Amino acid sequence: MGPMRTLVAALCLFACTSAFAGDPLPRARPENVGFSAERLGRIGAAIQADVDAGRIPGAVIAIARHGKLVMFDAYGYRDKAANAAMTTDTIFNIASMTKPMTTVGALLLYEQGKLLIGDPLSKYFPKFAEMRVAKRDGYGEPTADTVPTIRPILIQDLMRHTSGLIYGGRGTTLVHKMYPAGSADAAREYDGAAFMDKLASLPLLYQPASVWDYGFGLDVLGLTIEKITGQSLGQYLQANLFAPLGMTDTGFAISPEKAARYAKPLPADPDTGKPQARSPELTEPLKFECGGGCAASTASDYLRFATMLMNGGRFGEARLLGPKTVAYMLSDQLGPNIKNLIGNADPTRSDYGFGLGLAVRTTPGVVKMMGSVGQFSWPGASGTDWWVDPKEELVVVYLSAAPGPIRWYYRQKINALVYQAIVD
Repeated sequence: MGPMRTLVAALCLFACTSAFAGDPLPRARPENVGFSAERLGRIGAAIQADVDAGRIPGAVIAIARHGKLVMFDAYGYRDKAANAAMTTDTIFNIASMTKPMTTVGALLLYEQGKLLIGDPLSKYFPKFAEMRVAKRDGYGEPTADTVPTIRPILIQDLMRHTSGLIYGGRGTTLVHKMYPAGSADAAREYDGAAFMDKLASLPLLYQPASVWDYGFGLDVLGLTIEKITGQSLGQYLQANLFAPLGMTDTGFAISPEKAARYAKPLPADPDTGKPQARSPELTEPLKFECGGGCAASTASDYLRFATMLMNGGRFGEARLLGPKTVAYMLSDQLGPNIKNLIGNADPTRSDYGFGLGLAVRTTPGVVKMMGSVGQFSWPGASGTDWWVDPKEELVVVYLSAAPGPIRWYYRQKINALVYQAIVD
């Protein structure tokens, strides 16, 4: 073999060992980016043990540090009942991991001057101009009586869950019973116009900007994007977010040719024994593309999105947002005057602050998981999770079709397993 052919062969070997087809980022040896390979191996062992024990059907995990991929692996089953093995290109319902993407979609319009954070919602949907708020009784419980809002719902309130438009399935009060249970339930029952009419007819649970409580803000924001652009949310995000980032398997529907890659939960919850199913079922059409919880994605695609945010709005050659816009999104938007009920929505994010569309860590301790101040995330009820730790230049995406309370256990477990593997 001549010198040139030897060089070409060596370069090919290096390329083949440093990256694989479909990788969202270049690969690196763990030790080169501050991980212990031995400690990193504990992650796969723990996931596989839980697959073998029937706790989860399977999972895909992607971990990157300093812009390099150190782990991108699949475990268990995409569909255990069909004996279909999990693969790294498996498509998952990502539930509320849709919310940060919808927020970025709105911020793209913000940067173009087509939407302002301080705009009232009624600018786009006049029926929200005269909203009422449930009056409280002597015990602080909401009643059938109402009072006027002190100030209107703003776009900022939609992004940070301070609108008072709450999820009906997350409480038992008289007001909760009036609302649809959640994003997927709303998208199955109503088209966009009927959904907005429904919300505009209901009393708010709280005065706008007084309480963080989980609800329909990002679904309403998605429909606001549709109103401004004249496109469906999926069409708009495809053109302005998914395509520029190379997110080829992200959207609000699963096509027949991709259906075989669509992850299913176990037939029954391992703890309660109750039946489990995908929700929403994205091989069937939604009545509207809900920005609060109706997208599907892959670990590779979402890693691209998360890395873009860590990089201040840029991924590779694609510049989506300006760094100042991203810094604003990732800053705590609650402050001392807003009651913070994040822990009611997700116990693992209790004591976090909240930016625009996602939680932000404001303290090194207190919370139930490891990480640095500035860490940001927002997981999904379908069993999916992700976070970015900018101080560590760390991006983690963990996807599993494991809905129900068990998801909170895995959010803490994967967090601990990832951080214990960092040794620099």
